[in-house]
Amino acid sequence: MLKHMLKHAGATALAVALCISVVAPSVAADYPDFDETSVTKRTEAVINERSKDGVFVFHDPKLNEDLNLVYGKIRVVRGMRGYGWFSNAIFHDKDEPKKQYALDFWFKPQPEGDSLDLIDIRVQKGPKRDGDGYIMVTRLPVAWWWLPVQEHPGDMEVVRAWHVMSAIHNYIAEHKNEEGALVLTDEKTGEEIPLEFVEMHQPVRYLKKEGEYFACTDFRKPGSTDEYYDVDFWVDEKTGKLVVKDVKIHKVPVQEDGVWIQVPRYTFEDMDFEVTN
Repeated sequence: MLKHMLKHAGATALAVALCISVVAPSVAADYPDFDETSVTKRTEAVINERSKDGVFVFHDPKLNEDLNLVYGKIRVVRGMRGYGWFSNAIFHDKDEPKKQYALDFWFKPQPEGDSLDLIDIRVQKGPKRDGDGYIMVTRLPVAWWWLPVQEHPGDMEVVRAWHVMSAIHNYIAEHKNEEGALVLTDEKTGEEIPLEFVEMHQPVRYLKKEGEYFACTDFRKPGSTDEYYDVDFWVDEKTGKLVVKDVKIHKVPVQEDGVWIQVPRYTFEDMDFEVTN
């Protein structure tokens, strides 16, 4: 599934890149102890802490490879009320400066409010060959924190896809182990499986009968290249807050003729749902 998506992302990715690159920063976060300057300082501190000899090594979960990058500058810092701060930093490949990347750093204030916790780092834009050089194109699917910039203020009053996606991403961040893996139990075998989060699928769906939102995600078995798991998340708002209520392994990797394929454990036939934008 993931490989299929990558093959068809080119032209659309470029269009999205052009669209997103010109949007204005979203509403400032309601964290009085922080602003764009302090978030920039925190981002650069993280980069310095994780760099060696000026090289920032980032494991790209989608490509499943380490990127050796050199930091350039902060492109934009955005705050979102209740969700944290997001800084977008420009890097280039250490051996090929024309290959540029834009990485998103997601921070949330600690409960005491005196410091920023790093929640995740994701590639927002990557290099695409263009003649003798490269251009940066947006990764698809777009990270949920970029979706609100395309909405009007009134849209915040209803549940949107990015609200659901943020609840799932928070769940993954809060439940991953020290190695950065989310450990799930295979209901069929009882085996506990540590998995590396790759990306979240769109669209998000609302199951009418159950009154829950639903989204599927891609995870990879750590240390593998092609062993992908499709993991489903169910989210409800019965408490007035979007909460992940159930997590299930939908598809498991099975080797067939030397190739890993995904085999479903269950289907969604006869389910009444609507797409949540």
